[in-house]
Amino acid sequence: MENTSVLILGAGELGMPVIRNISKKAKNYNNVTVTVLLREATINSEDPDKKKNVTEIRELGVELLAGDLSAPSSDLIDIFRNYDAIVSCTGYGTGAGGFQLKLANAVIDAGVKRYFPWQFGVDFEVIGRGSAQDLFDEQLDVRELLRSQSATKWVIISTGMFTSYLFEPFFGILDLENRSINAIGGWDTAVTLTTPDDIGRLTAEIFFTEPQIENEIVYIAGDTITYEDLADIAESLSGRKYERTLSDMEEITDDLKNDPTNFVKKYRSIFGAGKGVSWPLENTFNGKNGIPTTSAKQWAKDNIDWQSYSR
Repeated sequence: MENTSVLILGAGELGMPVIRNISKKAKNYNNVTVTVLLREATINSEDPDKKKNVTEIRELGVELLAGDLSAPSSDLIDIFRNYDAIVSCTGYGTGAGGFQLKLANAVIDAGVKRYFPWQFGVDFEVIGRGSAQDLFDEQLDVRELLRSQSATKWVIISTGMFTSYLFEPFFGILDLENRSINAIGGWDTAVTLTTPDDIGRLTAEIFFTEPQIENEIVYIAGDTITYEDLADIAESLSGRKYERTLSDMEEITDDLKNDPTNFVKKYRSIFGAGKGVSWPLENTFNGKNGIPTTSAKQWAKDNIDWQSYSR
């Protein structure tokens, strides 16, 4: 195992499963150490959720390092140069404005051997530049930067959408209270979904795979379903009929034009168009290696109290 010192950036919704799984697998090696970079304020926080995560990280035998990713690049380079591999679970950080590019540049300038950037999401290249979601252009800039050099090996993990998001009221697709489904784009438009727990598990598998995976985009998936499949899942788990309505791309585009900075409407436009947001399960890392993952139906069964919406 070449990457003996691993630094994970962030400990949020995705960071925690990545920390759990990489630290667990690292125990199979004599020479692998795992460190997590968090703000000092987070490490010392009295917030119950943050406190719980910090306690768990310590109990996993993982080192905590205080640092702030909004610090000048020179400070980040000084931190990063002490590590062989960096896995970024930062989310979009400060949104658009060069945050991901700044991190990637600091990783390369620090001479880090291997980098897993924050690209856990859709297929940005298929979507292309100038999409409704302007954050995606910077993700493409990061890919170009990584490909333009050879010293730092990189791995990008494409996951699709977090499974839970499809069931969240804010996304405007599934309305449990009113038993209705509003498909976006078309009923046969597909979306790939993966839970953060599965992403964490598969990231660890990909990280420790021998021979080492490098300079590659690796696709994973918990499930790939259409909006019609989602309606069928809701009806089968609730035992009730759901009203089915469709917002076509014309309606979605108009919605976004009238509210161009709305984050959710940007995403509805991307997922309604259906381009670069799904891939077949059999083509994924987990599909090819026979690693089981959580289906959309299983997630919905385990996490939603269907009975309370069936009255």
